[in-house]
Amino acid sequence: MTEIENKAIRDLITKQKAAGLQSVTDGETRRAWWHFDFMENLLGAEGFEAEQGMQFKGVITKPHNVRIAGQLAYNPKHPHFDQFKFLFDEVGDDGFSVAKMTIPSPNMFMRPNLRINDVYGQDVERYVADLGLAYQKTIRHFYDLGCRSIQLDDVFWAYLVDQDAQARERDLGMDPQRLGELCVETINLALADKPDDLVTGMHICRGNFSSTWHYQGGYDFIEKFIFKGIKEIDRYYLEYDDERSGGFEPLAELQGSNSEVVLGLVTSKTEELENPANIIARIQEASQYLPLSQLALSPQCGFSSTEEGNKVEYEAQWRKIQLIQDICKQVWGS
Repeated sequence: MTEIENKAIRDLITKQKAAGLQSVTDGETRRAWWHFDFMENLLGAEGFEAEQGMQFKGVITKPHNVRIAGQLAYNPKHPHFDQFKFLFDEVGDDGFSVAKMTIPSPNMFMRPNLRINDVYGQDVERYVADLGLAYQKTIRHFYDLGCRSIQLDDVFWAYLVDQDAQARERDLGMDPQRLGELCVETINLALADKPDDLVTGMHICRGNFSSTWHYQGGYDFIEKFIFKGIKEIDRYYLEYDDERSGGFEPLAELQGSNSEVVLGLVTSKTEELENPANIIARIQEASQYLPLSQLALSPQCGFSSTEEGNKVEYEAQWRKIQLIQDICKQVWGS
C-alpha cells in the first residue's frame, strides 16, 4: 500500500510542478479524513467508530470520530512527520517549488464532543493550554524537517459563524463570543514560537464532503478574532464560492497588515468551469476592501476532504487549476 501511495504522490508532485504551482502538497493521499488522521495521532487523542457519522446537506459521513482519552500532548512519533519528510525529499530544491504541509487547526479540537470530556472536566483553560502546546511542538517538528509552509485547516471558525451552531453552544452554557476568544488563544499558543521564515496559512471552509456543505454564514462574527486577535497568520484561505460565505467587507480589517487573503472563488464541489469575467469582477469587488497586492485566488477548498472525494472527475480538477492560473495572469500579470 505504501509503495502505491508513494507512486501516486510522485506523480502528483510532477503534475503540480507542470501546472506551475509553487506550493506543492501530497494531496493528503495517505489520509482517509482531512482531519481525523492527524488528530487521533496526537498523544491523549484516539479515533473510534461512532454510532453515526456527521450530517451534511443531504448526505452523512462514515461513523468515525475522535475523542479525548488522556492529557493532550505532542507525539514525537506522529506518522505525519515521516509523510512530510517523503514529500519534502521528493519536491526537492529547484529554487521555486515549496513542500507545503496541511494539518487541521487546533480549533478542530474545540468542538463540544471533544472539548467537553472526562479528562479535563470544566477546566477549558488547561485544555486550551495543553492543546496549544501540543501543536506548538508539532509545528516546530515539521519546521525542523524542512517545512517552510504550513496550513491550518479550520472548519471550526465556520461552525462559529453558523447561527444554529451558536444556539447549540448557548444551550451548552458556552457564550460563542467566549468560545471565539478561546480559539484565538489556542492558535496564538500554537504559533507562539513561529520562525520568521515559516509561512503560516489558515483555511476556513463551511464543510466539504461529497460535493456538499455543512455550515453557512459570513465572516462578520469572527472578523475581529481571525484578523485582529490571531497574531501569526500570513495567509488566509477564505471560502467565497457562493452566498453562504457572505460579503468581502470583513477583509478591510486587514488593511495596513502584511497578511494576504486567498479568495476561494472557484468551487471545488462541481465540474463546471466558472466564467473568468465573473471571477475577475469578484476579485475587483474584494479589492475595494483590501488592495490587489494582498489578494490571490484559489479553489474554495480541496477537491477531496475525505477518501470518498467530491463529485468532480480527476481531469476536471486540473481544468479548474488551469482556469485559476489563467485568471491570475490576467489580474496580477503572473
